[in-house]
Amino acid sequence: MIVQKPSTAIAASLLVVALLATAGASAQIKRTPVLTADVAAPGQHAVVVRGEIDGGVSAPRHTHPGDEISYVLEGEVELLIDGEPPRLVKAGEAFVVPAGKVHGAHNPGSAPLRFLGVYVVDKSKPLATPAK
Repeated sequence: MIVQKPSTAIAASLLVVALLATAGASAQIKRTPVLTADVAAPGQHAVVVRGEIDGGVSAPRHTHPGDEISYVLEGEVELLIDGEPPRLVKAGEAFVVPAGKVHGAHNPGSAPLRFLGVYVVDKSKPLATPAK
């Protein structure tokens, strides 16, 4: 396995999603790329991010060009996947969002939500795309 530092393109796409979520607000969503690495599937790679969403803040609806697997480290998140009822995921729990599925998230608490996200995605596409 080849371990790489996060690419500038990945960092930029994460910043775009974070900025969309916080436009006009002092609250924040932070996603810090930790690692990118090739995987066995041709044309795909894994991207690992450390994320934080301030209390009361919502991440905008978006998609990923591959699966998202996330683990909640601290706090809780209301996971909002189109076509599914909202689901509360607490610290110590994990969730999967299938490739291309429109979704968002909301931190219903006052404390920051901290999570670790792993995305197995198409290398040629942005990590996240805002939903229409």
